[in-house]
Amino acid sequence: MSKYAIGIDYGTLSARALVCEIGTGREVGEAVYEYRHAVMDERLPDGTRLKPDWALEHPDDYLEALCTCVPQAVKNAGVAKEDVIGVGIDFTACSLVPVDKNGDAMCKKYPSEPHAYVKLWKHHAAQAQANRLNEIASQRGEKWLARYGGKISSEWMFPKIWQMIDEAPWLYDETDRFMEAGDWVVMQMTGNETRNSCMAGYKAIWNKREGYPSKEFLKACHPKLENVVEEKLGPVSPIGSKAGGLTPKMAELMGLMPGTAVAVSNVDAHVSLPAAGLTEKGSMLMIMGTSTCHIMLGDEERIVPGMCGVVEDGVIPGLMGYEAGQSCVGDHFNWFVDNCFPANYAEKAKALGMNAHQYLTSLCENKKPGETGLLALDWWNGNRSVLVDVDLTGMMLGMTLTTAPEDIYRALIEATAYGTRMIIDTFEENGVKVDKLYACGGISQKNPFLMQVYADVLKREIRIARSTQTPALGSAMFGAVAAGKAAGGYDRIEDAAAEMGGTLPVVYRPDAQRAEIYEKLYQEYKLLHDYFGRGANDVMKRLKDIKKAQSN
Repeated sequence: MSKYAIGIDYGTLSARALVCEIGTGREVGEAVYEYRHAVMDERLPDGTRLKPDWALEHPDDYLEALCTCVPQAVKNAGVAKEDVIGVGIDFTACSLVPVDKNGDAMCKKYPSEPHAYVKLWKHHAAQAQANRLNEIASQRGEKWLARYGGKISSEWMFPKIWQMIDEAPWLYDETDRFMEAGDWVVMQMTGNETRNSCMAGYKAIWNKREGYPSKEFLKACHPKLENVVEEKLGPVSPIGSKAGGLTPKMAELMGLMPGTAVAVSNVDAHVSLPAAGLTEKGSMLMIMGTSTCHIMLGDEERIVPGMCGVVEDGVIPGLMGYEAGQSCVGDHFNWFVDNCFPANYAEKAKALGMNAHQYLTSLCENKKPGETGLLALDWWNGNRSVLVDVDLTGMMLGMTLTTAPEDIYRALIEATAYGTRMIIDTFEENGVKVDKLYACGGISQKNPFLMQVYADVLKREIRIARSTQTPALGSAMFGAVAAGKAAGGYDRIEDAAAEMGGTLPVVYRPDAQRAEIYEKLYQEYKLLHDYFGRGANDVMKRLKDIKKAQSN
């Protein structure tokens, strides 16, 4: 009789539960829950206004997702709850939850205090704290800084905690724990507190051999941070381990059996590699969604400028896991459609049975590389790699009175490809060889034109993960590992990847003629990238400062 595992993928706007057959990876049922509060970037539920660069979420949405989409996915799959042996979850990170001694999020008690809510991964209001942290780390010669490309992002844990200390010190004092949202959800399911090694390593400056940064460094940042590790962070558990079993209460709410194995949480991007069948060095996976995360496997630690981190056992046991990323990809295209899609285009798209993205793509396909005369910088949401600077903004160069909407849309697509090229080139220039390139996520399967542009710009073959839900599948695989082979699962994630992961037959191969044109355009992109991104002209930051001053 078949056994099953459930993976729950917590994204930026929704959570998806996926029921997978162990042994084959066959996806037999799924369900999606759209967060009731979505992303709060303008005001809290009670109307309290937020300042620029804030991005919060409500933790109630995460629990409602468990109680809504998990039972529905099991029902859709038509499987018995007794045959579900494991559950795993992945989460966007760093998504930080301040928690009281009872395990409740602080916003339950303080619904009008912004710092009491979940600070989402794209919360960028802690940039000032990140700048100070990086300056202090550089002055002190902290060796761990190089593992994160020379800069700690405002998206990571310590800048977000520090921002609370600066702006709501009373709440910091009252907070018992700072938890990643993924770890908090696992605690709700099992009653056990864990801090997964993936998020701790990539988002909280934790190292398997050295632990967290020293007390001396943390005190140099702020006196209140000196003892934050001992007082407000929990124990670290390796990915692939079992956090515990479902409590009777959560089992009833989720429609599963009490005691069902629950895996330690993981990051949505990192958990995707085994779902694509990738467990060997030299493989890079692009997880393409609202943003793109680039995860690379290697067998030794190398220092790569601008990478988000290199963590031993961070993705696959026994290997180094490298992370880089782009903060704005799908968000890029959605912004354009939401704000710049003309009414007459919408009418034509409707007549053809297409959505806006499909229609614009169909128009883009009729143009040659360079024909639009446009070049864009893909920083609409800052730059995660390799500049690590959220204060950078987007740019479009070359527009004339003949520029059409599809020209701009194509330039945005090309810009994201150039951004990925910059990341790959930087890896290889610093001794981390990219032998094989893979992609996953909705964009990779829905937009062949975009993937061909990437192949042409990158001058590389690109293979596509078989599953359209790689994070959820990867989480289900880790749930099967948490259950163990004796219960019908696996003892190693490599074994799960070999049986349940894989890629599609399609391969995108670069076209030599198009690649030659794109090489010229990429060189121009590099000039703009360095001019606006490396300090030659900080006009983007000056404009942002003026904007902030006017919004106060």
